[in-house]
Order: sequence, then C-alpha cells, then structure tokens
Amino acid sequence: PLVSAAMDTVTEAGLAITLAQEGGIGIVHKNLPAKAQAAEVAKVKRFESGVLKDPITIPPTLSVREVLALTKSYKISGLPVVDGGVVVGIVTNRDLRFETNLDQAVRAIMTPRERLITVPEGTSAEEAKALMHKHRLERVLVVNSKFELRGLVTVKDILKSSEHPNASKDEQGHLRVGAAIGVGEGTEERAELLAEAGVDVIVVDTAHGHSEGVLKRVQWVKKHFPHIEVIGGNIATAAAAKALVDHGADGVKV
Repeated sequence: PLVSAAMDTVTEAGLAITLAQEGGIGIVHKNLPAKAQAAEVAKVKRFESGVLKDPITIPPTLSVREVLALTKSYKISGLPVVDGGVVVGIVTNRDLRFETNLDQAVRAIMTPRERLITVPEGTSAEEAKALMHKHRLERVLVVNSKFELRGLVTVKDILKSSEHPNASKDEQGHLRVGAAIGVGEGTEERAELLAEAGVDVIVVDTAHGHSEGVLKRVQWVKKHFPHIEVIGGNIATAAAAKALVDHGADGVKV
C-alpha cells in the first residue's frame, strides 16, 4: 500500500480518493484551516460506499437557490428532504434542471414521500441495484419503520465498488483517509474536527519527530481517540522509533 505525503502541493481530497480506490491512503495536509482540512477528509469518507450512512439532507423550507448551491458545492445530484427526522421527499437534478423560481421552497418541486421508492434497513446492494434497475432510478433511500432516513444507495456508488475491487475501505465501506496535525496551538481542536469527519489515521507530522512535543501529542491523540490509528514522525533512528511506539504510536514515519 502506498501513502502520499501530507504536503499542500500533494494531498487533498482528489488524490486521497484516487489513492484509496487503488488500495493506498492519502494524508491530507495541515496547511489550511482546521475546518477546511476536516472538510477534505469528509469528502473522501462520503465519496464511495455501498450505503452512504450519513447523506447530506435538507429541510423542506430551504430555497431552490440554496439547494443549487449545495449540489454545486458537494458535487451531488440528489438530496433527501427531511422534516423532524422523517423523510418527506427527495430533490434531484431532474427537479432542479429547468426551475426558474429560485426563491420558492424546495417542497414545491421535490418528489414527495408518497411517490418515493425506498428500501428498509439491511437491504443488500444487489437488492437495491435490482430495484433501481426496475424503476429506472439512480438512487434509493434507506429508511426504518418510522420512515426515518438511515442511508442512501446510488447506482454510482455500486458501480464504483465494482470498478475498484482493491480499494482501501473501512468497516462501513467508506474509503480510508489520513490527515496530518502538528504540535502547535489549535492542534487539539483540529484533531477533534478530523475525528468527527471520520479520519482513519492521524499523522503527527514535524521535521524532527524525536522530540518531547511530538511524543506527548502522539500520546494525547491515542488517549482521546483510541479508535484512530496514530503515526509519528519524521524520524531517523531506532531510538526515535522505540520512543514513539512507547508513547502509543501505531506507526512511524521515517
């Protein structure tokens, strides 16, 4: 497996997605605001999965203009419409394409609940694919018995899964991605935002990794986010490798 460098001229979501599809992992650099770095991680985690567990949703009161901005920003073509946790409809490119009244609420143009094709939780990708083929759909919503949204299955995601059999994925079927942090001010908030975005590995990344600051930061990350792998570096000696491992590092960067 190949890992990319956490440099601002190298790794953001685009490369991280491509690398993970081929079985490697990208490390998103830290030379951007913490929220922006977390957003790059989120783009990778959302990109490909059998079932998208946490699709972006919108309320029925949102304006068509705002919906268009969202679809452009996230490069997505279908948004579930949710009211009080319950699915009330979906809005897709087909609904938006020729719409000229951009200030009206999306409820006026969405496909309403009674016309939706949905699948219950636990439906396999194959069953969902057969249903989409039968009804000529590009996506179906996964709902529970109360019609609360539990996920989204798209034709595109099913095809991506078959096109990239060696992809590096987590237990939920999302692509794996890493991100770098330093040891300076704001690092703890950055780590928290990355964890919320679903990062798989955090790299405590400095020019000289065999230092008290790096060792303490590796230890802090592992203590607060035990489910996330931690890599420390850069290092050049056996003593440095041992010190990092003793402080909880899952891997070292040489």
